[in-house]
Amino acid sequence: MVTLKEALKGKLTERQISLVPKSFDVVGDILIFSDLPEGLNKKEKLVGETILKLMNNIKVVCKKTKIHSGVFRTKKVKIMAGEKRKVAMHKENNIRVKLNVETCYFSPRLSNERLRIANLVKEGESVLVMFSGVAIYNLVISKNSKAKEIYGIEINPAAHKFAEENVKLNKAANVKLFLGDVKKVLPKLKKKFDRIVMPLPKSAEGFLGTALKAAKKGAVIHFYDFLFEQDFDKAVEKIKKHCKKCKILNVVKCGQYSPRKYRICVDFKVNK
Repeated sequence: MVTLKEALKGKLTERQISLVPKSFDVVGDILIFSDLPEGLNKKEKLVGETILKLMNNIKVVCKKTKIHSGVFRTKKVKIMAGEKRKVAMHKENNIRVKLNVETCYFSPRLSNERLRIANLVKEGESVLVMFSGVAIYNLVISKNSKAKEIYGIEINPAAHKFAEENVKLNKAANVKLFLGDVKKVLPKLKKKFDRIVMPLPKSAEGFLGTALKAAKKGAVIHFYDFLFEQDFDKAVEKIKKHCKKCKILNVVKCGQYSPRKYRICVDFKVNK
């Protein structure tokens, strides 16, 4: 198969070809470059159209113009070529989710991690997904485990709306969704959970106290963080600061965030 750089020979200079990123994300039929160098700004349409000819499964080519930011963790994207839309239908782990790649936080790179969590869920568990987004964790757990119920709380109205649609799309009767701030919504539920997922790496520590109050004795919590490999112990220190009586079960690398920096998950058991 012809590579993108090979297909661009004769269309771009050697220097411009060297600037073409090797990595990108694919959400449904939308391809997204995280970082397209300025040296390709005037050639981005050409690059995008070349991708569309090479990859039959891609209908839209985009680039991020702003990194994930704000309370909703969203990013700005610009369409380089293809159909003029930012909504995709993404398939993974036996489920389908619809989302807008600009207004909803979503990482296709966490597919294996989401399935790992689902495979840990025991029959009859009550599960909480904090920061549930378009309900991707909830639905993967629903489809790939025998959980009794999977609650999701999301603050972004756009993501929550897609989440509600996705629950119907996947006929997931055991998924229950709530819109709002986790710290305000969770206490009102007056419910305890067997397992809590916290997929908010940059600021999850600020929600550990809230999670612990909603955890049953013996519950398992999945805490995410961004750290350099030599600093992985810092995630455990954050947990121990909030939970003196807890047992660390596992520390898992869930992918690279930036050079030498990783997204990690610490699985720990609450022994109240």
